[in-house]
Order: sequence, then structure tokens, then C-alpha cells
Amino acid sequence: MSAVIAIQPKSSFSPVNAKFEVSCTSCNLRELCLPGALCVEDVQRVENIVYARRRVKRGEALFNAGAEFNAMYAIRSGFFKSSVLDGEGREQVTGFFMVGELLGLDGLGSGAYHGSAIALEDSEVCVLPYALIEQMSHEVPALQRHLHKVLAREIVRDHGVMLLLGSMRAEERLATFLLNLSKRFLRRGYSASDFHLRMTREELGSYLGLKLETVSRLFSQFQEAGLIGVQQKHVRILDIPGLEQVLAAKR
Repeated sequence: MSAVIAIQPKSSFSPVNAKFEVSCTSCNLRELCLPGALCVEDVQRVENIVYARRRVKRGEALFNAGAEFNAMYAIRSGFFKSSVLDGEGREQVTGFFMVGELLGLDGLGSGAYHGSAIALEDSEVCVLPYALIEQMSHEVPALQRHLHKVLAREIVRDHGVMLLLGSMRAEERLATFLLNLSKRFLRRGYSASDFHLRMTREELGSYLGLKLETVSRLFSQFQEAGLIGVQQKHVRILDIPGLEQVLAAKR
């Protein structure tokens, strides 16, 4: 997706960020971002497109809830969480995002970002101004179809979170999260069974709707059952069928 959006640096970008501008056709995420149905003519147009990239340090906000929506962001490296504040000012984590995924889609409907996006480690994103996305979508039908697919995927993701929080037992919630994370890592060329969790257990608990002590108990329970191996934030999935069986177990 990010490989078909033209962008010129804006005054809000510092010279430090501006020097990271590149053509996304040479990016190692090209296969994740480019619509697969681009014709030769469209690919040639892409070759001359310039992109702005932005670095976000761990703990910094890429954007905050309520800010004007003017761009989406493709994660080039790093890991983010999205969150909102409840009526009492407490943080509710609404999602985790990794390399090759898009942030900011929640601003499409209202014109403002619904939640905040915070970097969980030093990260880098490609900035995709929405006005240019719309313009290019009309000129490149394959891009428009790709955008629709991305939006549909986000709707499915939101539905999955609602199901996760509304009807699953605690064990099922953690098993679903680990299996989903495994598939997402695999899709991006990483190990499906050996990875590092960037979020804290408090943040994971917020996302899954579980208390911290419950999350810790479940990790210990899964480890004792031989489903996973855990060393601080490092997780190895030892028995994927076993995790899937947790979801198939009768309530």
C-alpha cells in the first residue's frame, strides 16, 4: 500500500526526518505494501515516487486521540500499541501493531483519530497522507481495491476483539492472542514459534480484559502444560495444536 502514495515533505517534518526519504519500491516491505495487481505502467509510476519516513522513539506517540486525521502510517520497523482513555482516565489498550501493518485507520470516519498510537520500541513508519491516497486510488484501481481489503481486514480484526472480550474464557483469550501473533509473525517472514513480546503484561491484560495476576497465572499454566516456554518477555510456542485445543475445549 505505501508503495503507491506520492508524498512531498511538509514543514512539520524536521530535516532529520527528511533525510530518510526513499522510494518504497526498494523497501524490503514491498511485497506486503504493494497491491499485487499493479500493471507495468503503474509500477513505472511508482518508481519515481518519494516517501517520507518518520522515526518514533519508544514511549512516544505517533498520534494522539482527538488529533485531526490527515494520514495513515505503514510500520516499517518496530511495534506499536493503540489505546483510548476510559471515563475515569484509565488506559484501555485496543490493539498491537507490527511491521507491515497500518495505523490510523480509525480516523477515516470521523476525521479525527479515535485512539492514540504509542511506540513500544524504537520504530519507523512511512507517512501516507490520506488526500494523496484518495487521489491515487482514483487513478490506480488496484490501489483502491487494496485499500478496501485493508479496511475489511480491520473490520474483521475489530470483530475478533469483540468476540475475544465478550465470550471467551481467560485461557481462550490468551491462546487466541498467541496463535494470532504467531500467524502474523509468520506472514512477515519471522519465526511463528519464537518471538519477543514488546508489550508488558499489564498492557496485554488491558487488551485481553484480564487482570495482571490472571495473565501471569495463565503464562505459568501454559508453561507447566508444555504449551509454551517463557523467559521474561521471550516466548517459544512449543505446542501449537495444544494451544488450538484450548480453544476447542468444552466450556
